[in-house]
Amino acid sequence: MNRKIDVEALCHEKGLRITEQRRVIAQVLSDASDHPDVEELHKRSSTIDPGISIATVYRTVRLFEEAGILERHDFGDGRARYEAAPESHHDHLIDVETGNVIEFVDPELEQLQKLIAERLGFRLVDHRMELYGVSLDRKN
Repeated sequence: MNRKIDVEALCHEKGLRITEQRRVIAQVLSDASDHPDVEELHKRSSTIDPGISIATVYRTVRLFEEAGILERHDFGDGRARYEAAPESHHDHLIDVETGNVIEFVDPELEQLQKLIAERLGFRLVDHRMELYGVSLDRKN
């Protein structure tokens, strides 16, 4: 899935004040095609503005997360990783050997999850699915 979400526009929609450093961090998040952690966000942001501290990135990420602009993920590698809050639902497949994250949508799987919830006496209102695997193409 390749989607570009304008994080700065989301900040404006939520009424957040946008400083120059927040603008840089928002741009880095908007441009990210992966799910970077705070250290990676800091690295990318400091190439644009060397004055951005790691503490600023941590504060900004926390602010964006609390405002519902970012989603936090724990893909089992000990790092909190982030993505702009998606406009539509998707699931994740994590390559445990490389850490790569593949986003996917499978309508059949979505229907099955709904049916399972109903069988157990629930109406599904939300879910998050993370699959962990190793590439079948790797020689071991």
